[in-house]
Amino acid sequence: MPMSSWQHMKMCCLVMSKCTRRRGLLHSLLVCMGGLSPLQTSPRCMPPSLEFDEVKMMERLWGENFFDPATKKWTSKNTGTATCKRGFVQFCYEPIKQIIATCMNDQKDKLWPMLKKLGVTMKNDEKDLMGKALMKRVMQTWLPASRALLEMMIFHLPSPSKAQRYRVENLYEGPLDDIYANAIRNCDPEGPLMLYVSKMIPASDKGRFFAFGRVFAGRVATGMKVRIMGPNFVPGQKKDLYVKSVQRTVIWMGKKQESVEDVPCGNTVALVGLDQFITKNATLTNEKEVDACPIRAMKFSVSPVVRVAVQCKVASDLPKLVEGLKRLAKSDPMVLCTIEESGEHIIAGAGELHLEICLKDLQDDFMGGAEIIVSPPVVSFRETVLEKSCRTVMSKSPNKHNRLYMEARPLEEGLAEAIDDGRIGPRDDPKVRSKILSEEFGWDKDLAKKIWCFGPETTGPNMVVDMCKGVQYLNEIKDSVVAGFQWASKEGALCEENMRGICYEVCDVVLHTDAIHRGGGQVIPTARRVIYASQLTAKPRLLEPVYLVEIQAPENALGGIYGVLNQKRGHVFEEMQRQGTPLYNIKAYLPVIESFGFSSTLRAATSGQAFPQCVFDHWDIMASDPLDPGTQSATLVTEIRKRKGLKEQMTPLSDFEDKL
Repeated sequence: MPMSSWQHMKMCCLVMSKCTRRRGLLHSLLVCMGGLSPLQTSPRCMPPSLEFDEVKMMERLWGENFFDPATKKWTSKNTGTATCKRGFVQFCYEPIKQIIATCMNDQKDKLWPMLKKLGVTMKNDEKDLMGKALMKRVMQTWLPASRALLEMMIFHLPSPSKAQRYRVENLYEGPLDDIYANAIRNCDPEGPLMLYVSKMIPASDKGRFFAFGRVFAGRVATGMKVRIMGPNFVPGQKKDLYVKSVQRTVIWMGKKQESVEDVPCGNTVALVGLDQFITKNATLTNEKEVDACPIRAMKFSVSPVVRVAVQCKVASDLPKLVEGLKRLAKSDPMVLCTIEESGEHIIAGAGELHLEICLKDLQDDFMGGAEIIVSPPVVSFRETVLEKSCRTVMSKSPNKHNRLYMEARPLEEGLAEAIDDGRIGPRDDPKVRSKILSEEFGWDKDLAKKIWCFGPETTGPNMVVDMCKGVQYLNEIKDSVVAGFQWASKEGALCEENMRGICYEVCDVVLHTDAIHRGGGQVIPTARRVIYASQLTAKPRLLEPVYLVEIQAPENALGGIYGVLNQKRGHVFEEMQRQGTPLYNIKAYLPVIESFGFSSTLRAATSGQAFPQCVFDHWDIMASDPLDPGTQSATLVTEIRKRKGLKEQMTPLSDFEDKL
């Protein structure tokens, strides 16, 4: 006799539960379907006619193995009968498919006996559900995702003691042979404390946060004094460094918090009392461990490129807005909250959806429901150059006694990304940095050792290089030139957007012999002005952010997808059919500025058949010249300058040179 559906599913669940520990691939695949069954797994729950050897059964679920219920025989080829199917399809896929179809068709007279034999119990109010809602509830009860996720983590993620052995070199910024690195490597509970705070979680108390993180070494306890190293901490300095006591240590389990005396390494922990000294992330160690270096900060694959301005609907709610923005900036490591010179409160997020979530949290959770007014979303751009400056530019100091000569050129391809990824940065050893620059990017080794700084914010993908020879007093003005560069690289010459991918070469310097005439007040504005001039003489261009869009859709929706992408300046670079399905996977690049309303437009053009996912991918040079009136770049520059309250028409280079 052919096996009934419930027998199929019983065997499916038995196989699932029996083979998970020994078959990682099968376990992962079945987990993706919704989890492991809570069904009985002992052999006595099977009908006598279906007794089988577990090992053989697991082998037959894959490859060219077919089972025909009519003959109850396995074959290596499909016999061609309607009942002959592959082992996995027969025992795993078909039972799940039949349950789903029964729910969607509201065939409850068939469904309840099947669920009863599977041991799935539904509540009375759940039995009244219909269609998709019923199907979701049945599948959640039969194959719960929570158990699947937990077992997947248990079976597939390495334990801290194993993982930290090979991850320490990616985690710790200091020497890999000191006591702190060894404590992380060995996951030593008796070693010095090394704890990384990755997220600030809002507490029920107004304005307070839990510092949530992971203990990599040592033990954190209630009442102990810890040394807090913020993201801007530099070993040997006191900047962004605090010593404070932990008021309470908490184990966070879902919605529940359990206070404990201490938490050893290998666990996550939430700390109370440190929220005033941690903004987004920090490294914690023992009070006396002054030689410890921080754990490397997390790098995100996205960038906050979409911005909105927020203001209160009622003026008296301004203190709530300011406090709410502070709490939002702490709670979300990706969001940036700033105040423009015009007084606008700006929130920058990774995309339209991310901003929508941030604004909802701001209004409902952090401002107590106070109403806010949100401006239309605005995209952040970057400023760069296309080629080396056509000539060396010079700027005089206000007292006319000092002169700076500079040139600008674009960084080599891939160098800006290497700086963003942290492979090259201001804290690197000069010898190691010069080796990477010479081998990978073709720099001269001596020149690579003369990098003065990176910017903006001391870590950005722009740099100043010393090309001078035999100049007196050069080191005395280095800090002033660096300060002028940080100022200029944060507010470029085109429309005061951040610069990206520009190398400024200091070619020559003429300085007054008296130190009083070459102070910061004379050199900083001079450096800023000569940096702007060298940027404008090197064919300046705008960089726009670009999303990587992944779209899944059937073949008949491809025409609508291509039409929408062409309309939005999108570019398809990969189209691939998913094997065994009628669906296509499409990958395309889409400018962020064109992405607003993209999802709704795409659904309208494909009758809801296309599902896009957007992730920030890279910065792309806009081909048009922003200095040429009428081009797309020039229009964008004018709009940005107008929005920022600058002169709409940028100063021509000829007029700029008269002021140098």
